[in-house]
Amino acid sequence: MDLLNKDEIGSLIDERGELCVSMYLPTHRVGPETQQDPIRLKNLLKQAEERLRNNGLRRADADRILEPGRKLLNDRVFWQHQSDGLAVFASPNTFHSYRLPFSFTELVVVTDRFHVKPLLPLLSGDGRFYVLALSQKQVRLLQGTRHSVGEVNLEDVPTSLAEALGDEERERQLQLHTAARGGSAIFHGHGSAGDESEHKKDLLRYFKRLDKGLQDLVCAERIPLVLAGVDYLLPIYREANSCAQLMDEGIVGNPDGLSAQELHDKAWSILEPHFARAQARASAKYRELAGTGKTSGDLNRIIPSALQGRVDSLFVAVGVQQWGAFDAGELEVHESRQPGDQDLLDLAAVQTLAHAGDVYAVAPDEVPDARSPVAAVFRY
Repeated sequence: MDLLNKDEIGSLIDERGELCVSMYLPTHRVGPETQQDPIRLKNLLKQAEERLRNNGLRRADADRILEPGRKLLNDRVFWQHQSDGLAVFASPNTFHSYRLPFSFTELVVVTDRFHVKPLLPLLSGDGRFYVLALSQKQVRLLQGTRHSVGEVNLEDVPTSLAEALGDEERERQLQLHTAARGGSAIFHGHGSAGDESEHKKDLLRYFKRLDKGLQDLVCAERIPLVLAGVDYLLPIYREANSCAQLMDEGIVGNPDGLSAQELHDKAWSILEPHFARAQARASAKYRELAGTGKTSGDLNRIIPSALQGRVDSLFVAVGVQQWGAFDAGELEVHESRQPGDQDLLDLAAVQTLAHAGDVYAVAPDEVPDARSPVAAVFRY
């Protein structure tokens, strides 16, 4: 799975051009449906080419934009390592593809900026989290949503005690086993209290190096992290942690034998009340402030406020588009899409995220303002 972090989203939001292609499709990890996934992408590429040509682009220029996507069609390794959904972004200047733990509806959008609204369930404040599965032999980082989970590819991050401490650890490592009774730790070696103390110091050094390696992945965003490991290891990692938003409750037990889905289910049982409370608080705040000027369901207020960093929390209806244009401070809302239009709900959401606001991607009937597909609480 590919990690979609804040910096990546910022780059997508900032990309501007006459024609930017955004494609979304569901993919499959295993089973016969995996053979259909490249065909789905091929069909979307064909649609994208037609739309580029309809926008006046020459065939050679359209081919140049879409060529990196076409190369993926025959990349067998790429298709063997899929998650639940694939997002592809192409423009004259850039190309990005992300295998993500969310099953997208097939979609092609060609406008002057990338269409990122389908990513909101992965970025919003109501269901994105990490699970860090710890043992001395291996480390796994999982990124999850309420519906799915995928394992993040770890690069330049030590994923075992031996890797973190190298020859020094191999020379004097004590063998730690978890007792079946009560999860207590038994040390095999000299057996003295000093040996146990030294081993704990080694683990702390290991976890500090792991924490440093994870900073660019999990610390740049306010996303909950659930620890999974034997009860002896969890408090040591908490001591090493410098930035992650650790949940107080963890998954206790050896995680090495648990699948990604099993870890997801255990983590979600911890996190579901947390996310539900956060959304309920934001919704209650909207109702409390309604009529004071600090809330609105009107895009004419929300769009400029989001661009100015004034939106504290935003509710956006999933599966709804509101086409229009915002230029030089003037907003136009159209009943149907017109040339040069963008999804104004998308614009409001990404600008809220870009200014550290919270976005809740919800069903249309869960938007606090029943008359609108969008509702905002303002900071001031």
